[in-house]
Amino acid sequence: MYDVAVIGAGVIGTAIARELSRYDLKVIILDKEEDACVGASKANSGIVHAGFAQAEGTLMSKFNVLGNKMFDDLCGELSVPFIRNGSFVVAFDDEQLAHVQRLKERGINNGVTGLSILTKDELLNREKAISPQALGALYAETGGVADPMFLTLALLENAAMNGVDCTFGFDVSEIIKNEGSYVIKSNNSEVRSQFVVNASGVYADRIHNMAAAPAFKITPVCGQYFLLDKTEAGIVSATVFPCPTKMGKGVLVSPTAHGNVIVGPSSDYISDKEDVSTTDETLENVRKNAQLLVPKVSTRNTIRNFSGLRAESDTGDFIVQEAADAPKFIDVAGIKSPGLTAAPAIAVHVVSLIGEKGLPLNKKKDFNPIIKRELFYEMKGDEQAALIKKNPQYGRIICRCENITEGDIVDAIRRKGGATTMDGVKRRCRAGMGRCQGGFCGPRVQQIIARELQRPLEEIVLEKKSSYILTGRTK
Repeated sequence: MYDVAVIGAGVIGTAIARELSRYDLKVIILDKEEDACVGASKANSGIVHAGFAQAEGTLMSKFNVLGNKMFDDLCGELSVPFIRNGSFVVAFDDEQLAHVQRLKERGINNGVTGLSILTKDELLNREKAISPQALGALYAETGGVADPMFLTLALLENAAMNGVDCTFGFDVSEIIKNEGSYVIKSNNSEVRSQFVVNASGVYADRIHNMAAAPAFKITPVCGQYFLLDKTEAGIVSATVFPCPTKMGKGVLVSPTAHGNVIVGPSSDYISDKEDVSTTDETLENVRKNAQLLVPKVSTRNTIRNFSGLRAESDTGDFIVQEAADAPKFIDVAGIKSPGLTAAPAIAVHVVSLIGEKGLPLNKKKDFNPIIKRELFYEMKGDEQAALIKKNPQYGRIICRCENITEGDIVDAIRRKGGATTMDGVKRRCRAGMGRCQGGFCGPRVQQIIARELQRPLEEIVLEKKSSYILTGRTK
């Protein structure tokens, strides 16, 4: 019997699991995929929002502002790349200038600091690549960029280090309410727990309906992106947004935490909760909208197109509450943007809510919040030399685009909650994240995974069980 079972190993689920691991509790995190960070948490802008965009009094604004303030310490503890590069919301006419002024006032009411309105000259002096048609902008100095994949997987690893169990390939098929507990079933196993936290992203309504009467609906919103090569680095230093619309914050142009440039997303309601395809038509619209903001941005040096599904709730706000007719069943649903920013604050709130519902929260004396991780290319020359002397694997470059060594890859596999798939390695140490996207290093990475896990090469998949790479030998 577990005290808490968390369904969903995205950034919200892993943040909650890590926060629970501070206490003397028996906790498990469950996910239907082969690894954490396979849904929206791997496919988003990586923006840490300041907190001016959401309406006053909403959970979205509350957790955005609280979460933003937690990112420096959180990313420092978990060795996650994070840069406070600031953000602009650019206005192109008088109506939009009035709107960014309202956003500033809203942000101040939400508790955001460091907001200012820039004139055209001030804006273009700060960001010379922004369109000269711009009339001004709202600037938020607390905006930032983080690596959402590193963060999600570091949260999982830290939770596992502190005693949380992790079960992947657990596709929830049924939830049975007993007196004082729940039985969570998959096709081949079951888990019993006093509390259940539903952090299952676009599937949160489906999971909720297994335990309680329908209360909300989640619609996937597909966002398509361009990820540009590092040769485009420096075109903008801050995150650049257009004025928002009813469909969202619009197409942004932003540096990433690793020196690439990201452009997107689109915003299209779809019905298929698994459809992460991209289309020429939508990507062309993304490109055109980006060039209205930053005319010089070029997608010729795109190294990856991808899409992610945002979980849009019909309530219009985050849902973070106990289900009305299912005691000790906590829904954490509809966590679209600014979900990445809000994640650490949501986690603290959910754990507090669980405590209020009767679960004793006794802090562990030996809780360790720290993950020490440094990739070989980030080290100083003398440190690299010493590490190669100790472990020659760090002297063999496997991923030439990102300078990732065999030692980095082995570490990504052997770490607590480590990688078992190609994309699992990619998201933990960036092997395959560069210009060739694994075209050269992929086969060698696959061999290393098979060797370390002592599995046949044919069993090493890209991401999901169905995403096989090899089927057998031809000769």
